[in-house]
Amino acid sequence: MLTQNLGYPRIGSQRQLKKACEQYWAGKIDLKELNKVARSIKEQNWQTQLDAGIDLIPCNDFSYYDQVLDTSLLLGVIPKRYSPVLSQVKANCEIDLYFAMARGYQKDGLDITAMEMTKWLDTNYHYIVPEFTENQDFKIFNENIFSEYNVAKQHLGEKAKPVLLGPVSYLMLGKEKEPGFERIDLIKKLVPVYIEIINRLRLQGVKWIQFDEPCLALDLSKKEKEAFEYAYRVISHGVSGVKLLVATYFEALLDNTQLAVNLPITALHIDLARAPEQLDEVLALIPDYLQLSLGVVDGRNVWKNDYEKSLALIHKAVEKLGADRVIISPSCSLLHSPIDLELETAMDTEIRNWMAFAKQKLTEVNEIRQIMEGNTTLLETNKAALQSRRLSQKVHQQVVKDRVASITDAEASRKSAFPLRQQLHNERFNLPSFPTTTIGSFPQTDDIRQLRARFKKGELTLEQYEKTIERATVDAIRWQEEIGLDVLVHGEFERNDMVEYFGEQLDGFLFTRNGWVQSYGSRCVKPPVIYGDVSRPKDMTVRWSTFAAAQTKKPMKGMLTGPVTILQWSFVRDDQPRDVTTNQIAFAIRDEVLALEQAGIGIVQIDEAAIREGLPLRKAKHPHYLDWAVKAFRITASGVQDKTQIHTHMCYSEFNNIIAHIAAMDADVITIETSRSQMELLEAFAHFDYPNEIGPGVYDIHSPRVPTTEEMASLLAKAADLLPARNLWVNPDCGLKTRKWPETKAALQNMVAAAKLAREQISVESAT
Repeated sequence: MLTQNLGYPRIGSQRQLKKACEQYWAGKIDLKELNKVARSIKEQNWQTQLDAGIDLIPCNDFSYYDQVLDTSLLLGVIPKRYSPVLSQVKANCEIDLYFAMARGYQKDGLDITAMEMTKWLDTNYHYIVPEFTENQDFKIFNENIFSEYNVAKQHLGEKAKPVLLGPVSYLMLGKEKEPGFERIDLIKKLVPVYIEIINRLRLQGVKWIQFDEPCLALDLSKKEKEAFEYAYRVISHGVSGVKLLVATYFEALLDNTQLAVNLPITALHIDLARAPEQLDEVLALIPDYLQLSLGVVDGRNVWKNDYEKSLALIHKAVEKLGADRVIISPSCSLLHSPIDLELETAMDTEIRNWMAFAKQKLTEVNEIRQIMEGNTTLLETNKAALQSRRLSQKVHQQVVKDRVASITDAEASRKSAFPLRQQLHNERFNLPSFPTTTIGSFPQTDDIRQLRARFKKGELTLEQYEKTIERATVDAIRWQEEIGLDVLVHGEFERNDMVEYFGEQLDGFLFTRNGWVQSYGSRCVKPPVIYGDVSRPKDMTVRWSTFAAAQTKKPMKGMLTGPVTILQWSFVRDDQPRDVTTNQIAFAIRDEVLALEQAGIGIVQIDEAAIREGLPLRKAKHPHYLDWAVKAFRITASGVQDKTQIHTHMCYSEFNNIIAHIAAMDADVITIETSRSQMELLEAFAHFDYPNEIGPGVYDIHSPRVPTTEEMASLLAKAADLLPARNLWVNPDCGLKTRKWPETKAALQNMVAAAKLAREQISVESAT
């Protein structure tokens, strides 16, 4: 019985890749040094998987920024606007082009926007969206997949298994950049390049190739199903001597089961951590030649595997197929897991015994195989750890359970409808048309990060720490007043992360020191672990919000993270339904909202950046999720008086099919990402006739380039063509924590100037 892994974290156990990329972008190291760091991480990853006894070990799963962008570079899918970069840069041509596509390019007399970025299915990982034209050409443009296999082969031999995003999912995850065609129709031009790639790898000695086709787990149109059938039929005719494995994950195959099991491939991988119920149908339909990879170890959470449950699934498959046709695997790439639990030496030992990170999940895969071969000791040890968690007094708080069980409709409804609230807000705040604000955070400089680290180490007293944070806050407020922002923020200098900061102050959360997970590019997050019932023992933000409000006569926003986002960006307990955990968090945030209002804060922003991310992949499951997700937000926001203005923020999401539920959240103001898509996302709000106020982002904060006043004014004009200008706010796409101060100041000054232009040029009575 074979074991395999689908992918491994690429940031390095100490975030070496993040640091190296940022040094390269800053010109502090050259490409040779960047590649040296990358090779060290890859070799360490391969050795870890070898040591764990994995039979099929992925290569080409490493990326400097994003695996979808890697595929675009491999296939030569490079938007024409980047042509000047190719001719401008010299020695590091391809890597600089690659980073320009991801981050934009503003130097050497060029000013080129970055490609659009969005969430990878229902995860917090972001990918760079491929851009397709009707006459799109595909060709092998980049040689990395071939050179990496040669290196991997030296370390792994025949165990090395190249990983590549499958052709159909690659097209489906992209966008048409001109009208008149469907990107799925490009499959006939794309497949020959995949055949060329496979054949070149075969000549290098490759035995297995993994094609990730996550879109097989989505609702597919007739044409998309035909594309899968066509692609793999043509590939099977065009190649020989290589075993092809198609990997699906994050959802059951459902109505695509017949399609998936009949693809002319060697092996099919299914996610049994997310959807164990699909195994019966797969086994009922599987042909007698197909091997089946069982994703029994959850690649997206941190809890120990329940070996008894996994073994039951494996036994069922072996009984039907025989052991030689069964492969044991994590459910998906371990990219979504922290790297190594062994690094968490300061963690509560009882809770630590319930957990497994990426390295430990590899061990679990191997141990499951050993148990199948008769090692009962491993099974008993696993049972003991799971029983310890079930019985632990640390997990349960009856008062929290009772509060959630008794939710009333009144707790999820504002007192008055939006038109009356809007009138009260206009009278209270007296803001100009196109009011300007930011999403919340300002740049976290090295000084601020070092200050926090020194405080945590005990090198500073609380008074010393807070005095420095106060000075940074006051400086940020004075600067905002100076440039003319209308609604201010305190900058969040005291916060390490928008989820971690709150989790540290809520009961039921645990934190790691090294549990980093990649979000996008060099951006890594350290998700908290929700291990028990959640409650709020004390105020979390009132001290800093009231301090900031006392420094200015302008409105000051209180800044909170919403319950669905805290849920999505944490590792969540798996012993109760997600909606129950979300409602526990919602009541904790509701209490904080009321405390801010009581302290005199008139505007409170409750970020729900992840509400679209949490949407199930299948449409049939949308209504249930949206009902409880929207209700959770309304619980947080509905206890306040009508005169208090509630904002929310969402980023990097498509809203078209959930716009009615976004409206049902009933936030007074919603801010969203729209600059990379050139206001495209606003069309959903316009078609729906969205009734409340909205701040379409005019400044892409995930790129270091500084947009001009004219560029942002043009975006505002587009927004005013779609929505009533009287309801429009002006703001960046997202928080500014990851940016540098010089670019932030220049961009926000241009943004304020753009708002002034809009006030002069666009009538506030304009509407669609």
